[in-house]
Amino acid sequence: MKAVRRLGKTPQERGDTTAATGSPDIIELDDGDFAVIGTDITDQIGINPLPDARCATDERIVKISRATLISAKSDIPEQ
Repeated sequence: MKAVRRLGKTPQERGDTTAATGSPDIIELDDGDFAVIGTDITDQIGINPLPDARCATDERIVKISRATLISAKSDIPEQ
């Protein structure tokens, strides 16, 4: 598995990073899937955040900034 590109602006361009913290990001993988770098909030929100949403034991719920997702909008494929 390999990261091939970032969706949206860099964390520095969005102002979402410092030298001491991580950087929220959305990354496209070489198999066409996507990965998200964010803050793990699974313990705070619970494994059932909505009645029809469940986090499996091998999954984590991560939070990314609004700016991260909005800046990626134009890079998200239609299909």
